[in-house]
Amino acid sequence: MVQFLKHFIINEFDYLYLCGVLKQYKKPRDKITKLLNSGAIIRIKKGVYILGEAYRKGPVCKEVLANMIYGPSYISLEYALSFYGMISERVETITSITNKRKKVFSTPSGIFKYHYLNPKKYPVGITQLQIDSFRYILIASKEKALSDMLERETAFENMNDLAIYLHQNLRIHEEHIRTLDIKALDNIEKSYKKKNVTLFSNYIKELR
Repeated sequence: MVQFLKHFIINEFDYLYLCGVLKQYKKPRDKITKLLNSGAIIRIKKGVYILGEAYRKGPVCKEVLANMIYGPSYISLEYALSFYGMISERVETITSITNKRKKVFSTPSGIFKYHYLNPKKYPVGITQLQIDSFRYILIASKEKALSDMLERETAFENMNDLAIYLHQNLRIHEEHIRTLDIKALDNIEKSYKKKNVTLFSNYIKELR
């Protein structure tokens, strides 16, 4: 078993990857069942798996799983803000945005929530980050993650209300706000056409 599992170079993989590793077997489905029953691999959802704890190459990357479980999607909202260190609270639920129906998956690796965003707004501001030599993730830029948060809130009356939300509700320090890319935010604002995001774009410009 240990020798066989050396073929796995990543902890997170889909059914096609698994079948590729098992291609020498006449009945790969039977082998998959045995691997599942032994705990060598764990099913996260249909078609998505991770290695069992005893066989992993380091920790499971929940960000990679978030992209695999339901797509198209990208990591955003509270989890992305925590990932970037913009909020101090530890976020356990992995939050993502999709242009399909909203979904929630409770898995052996945690809870994954997917929130809907209009397909016209969806593409702008998504970043591909390299995790290691083999794995990449799709995640909102800092500007898009905050815009996604604001897009879901009731419209603020003015910049003062917006500032209270950013600094008191989300507890984001002003130095993090000042590092945001104005041009990137302008592109998002043009796509979202949402009062809160427009206020946010103007607020950043005033800080400069």
